Amino acid sequence: MLELILMVYRPPRQRNLYDPDSQKPFKLSRTRLERFIECPRCFYLDRRLGVDRPPGFPFNLNSAVDTLLKAEFDIYREIKEPHPSYMRSHGIDAIPFQHPDLYDWRNNFKGVQHLHESTNLLIHGAVDDVWESSTGELIVVDYKATSKNSAVSLDAEWQRSYKRQIEIYQWLLRRNGFDVSNTGYFIYCNGNRQREEFAQHLQFEVSVLPYTGTDTWVEDTIINAHHCLQSESAPELLERGCYYCTYYLARLDAE
Repeated sequence: MLELILMVYRPPRQRNLYDPDSQKPFKLSRTRLERFIECPRCFYLDRRLGVDRPPGFPFNLNSAVDTLLKAEFDIYREIKEPHPSYMRSHGIDAIPFQHPDLYDWRNNFKGVQHLHESTNLLIHGAVDDVWESSTGELIVVDYKATSKNSAVSLDAEWQRSYKRQIEIYQWLLRRNGFDVSNTGYFIYCNGNRQREEFAQHLQFEVSVLPYTGTDTWVEDTIINAHHCLQSESAPELLERGCYYCTYYLARLDAE
């Protein structure tokens, strides 16, 4: 039945699939590990059987904000000074971190990497930025962009994935031998909708939100994800439901 579901949904791909018999390290990104947390069945269909969820819409404006923020912080990285608006004015005793691998750390196809030896999974994730405190601790920084009438915060349940994002970057950097602060920061840009006219400008209110994380969940999650990949059958549907798994079944019934 599972094979029928896959055929109805979309033709499976043949690359980047996990082979339980392979001795080669298998690359597993932070986003795929997050997928496992969301729905182990979707994770299995993707990494074992080659059937991914439908692609999302590209967030081109968010990507533009990301690119511009990186360029702006790189100016202060070069002169080894804190950003006056986002660091100094918030009392953050740090400067943008300089490292020869920073370009790779930001690259979605490379990122910060660590081979988890007991599972042979090569865990990787692309950071937005890293700062260095005056005591030598690294600080993970993530950029977010949105547009809403209320002030931005980290209080929503769905934003737990944002917090895990910072935590796994902290875990990865620690596994690479760095001293990493538990406190990271979100540079959260909120597009202003209240202006009288567009006038070819989109203005943002920028919030610098601290978050103190813990990476204690990462190890068990990697082990559990590996156990899922090793299985010869897909996990059962989640009791709380999954929109994508429900869609697979609905498409099958429609046939």
